[in-house]
Amino acid sequence: MFSMKDMLGRFMDFFNKDPNSNIGKLIGILYGQLQEVGDTLETVREWRNIDKAKGTTLDMIGHNIIQPRGAATDEVYRVLLKSKIARNLSQTDINTIIRVLALALNCDYSDIRIQPKFNDPVDPEPAALSLIRVPIKRLNEVGMSPMQFGQIIQKTVAAGVRVAQIELAGTFQLASKYGELETGATGLADPDMTTGGTLGEVYVPGHDYTLPI
Repeated sequence: MFSMKDMLGRFMDFFNKDPNSNIGKLIGILYGQLQEVGDTLETVREWRNIDKAKGTTLDMIGHNIIQPRGAATDEVYRVLLKSKIARNLSQTDINTIIRVLALALNCDYSDIRIQPKFNDPVDPEPAALSLIRVPIKRLNEVGMSPMQFGQIIQKTVAAGVRVAQIELAGTFQLASKYGELETGATGLADPDMTTGGTLGEVYVPGHDYTLPI
């Protein structure tokens, strides 16, 4: 965007181009208004992105794809919108389900693991998924409970397929050798508590609510 200096530079040298002059102050007011309009247009452009949109703009996106908000926050609603768009294109096979969940949670495909239950050695079931593993960190960041995430998964799989179990995994791992202490991204934290693995946990808000999906 042009600057105030550029605007003053368009006047002939006959005029006083000092920003503190009368004409400079007048142009300063005009420039301020144009800058606000430019910032608004930039916000409109950015809010076409689901990750950056907020409030009623997200509601309008949801209206276009027939995904109501319900009581969901902006963070949770973004997950609903992404998963709805991906589900509309889903073929309900395992690879597609992984892509849908990775897109919804903004994580890598490798962070999600799905295992069919038809070949379970203990309790086989022909139309069920025995394990879906997702990073608990992403659910905590958006404030979504395991029950709510389970709703999204159940809507993603084919009709008649049951989601039997969901595992929410952290990154912490035991040492590779007995009697040795390991630190780093997957081990114990350093003295400054800046690195270290995270424990698997469950996020359950005090008052859970059903998502409108």
